[in-house]
Amino acid sequence: MKIILCFLLFCTSLFAQEKVELFFDFNHNEPNSQSKSIIKQWMKENPTAEVYQIEGYCDTVDTQSYNLKLAERRIKAVESILNQNKIKISDSIRIIPFGEVFDFSSNQAENRKVVFFYHINLNEVSFSDKMKKATVGELLNLKGMNFYNMSEVMLPESLPILEELLQIMRANPQLKIEIQGHICCNPLEVQDISTKRAKTVYDFLVANGIDTERMKYKGFASSRPIYPLPEKNEAERIANRRVELRILEK
Repeated sequence: MKIILCFLLFCTSLFAQEKVELFFDFNHNEPNSQSKSIIKQWMKENPTAEVYQIEGYCDTVDTQSYNLKLAERRIKAVESILNQNKIKISDSIRIIPFGEVFDFSSNQAENRKVVFFYHINLNEVSFSDKMKKATVGELLNLKGMNFYNMSEVMLPESLPILEELLQIMRANPQLKIEIQGHICCNPLEVQDISTKRAKTVYDFLVANGIDTERMKYKGFASSRPIYPLPEKNEAERIANRRVELRILEK
């Protein structure tokens, strides 16, 4: 019994588990304005969260079959928001549309909701710490650095990891890297996008004073996907559309 208790306490220390409730106006698929503000703030405060269950609910107006489909659309809307903002969705995600079959409130507005459950890895290692521990030849993913589809233009939320990489390069003048670009979705590359993505990172570092002798860049198209093509969902496409670093010298 003591061993089991210790194991449970250890797991609790590694992961904090929480939930978020988002509400919808009558017969709407998208969260209402107040809930959009809530999820926006939540995503800002919890960038390392992993969502492992999403539940959809409706009021008791209309038929159960209609409300079940409405609940599914609401779940997809929330899932899309999470994907677009790079919130990790578990590979074993549980999607549960309840429709109107649940212990509902007498206040119908409280029944029009989506609830998602998440945990946060409290021991997640920062990119800077991973770089310190990395050995020559090791490949590191620039997690959080993503691009618009079919483009070398970074999404605005990529700037923090780019700035972190710059500070690492400044603090470690002996460090040399190869910047590797990748694409998603297509077995054949158009316009050499993967190389252009790698060069975007290269150009940023050069523009901020990093010596070109310390860096190389190269594109691999879709030849090294994290998830096999065709990807199953947008989260997998985003994961494949990435930039990585190989350590050449330390």
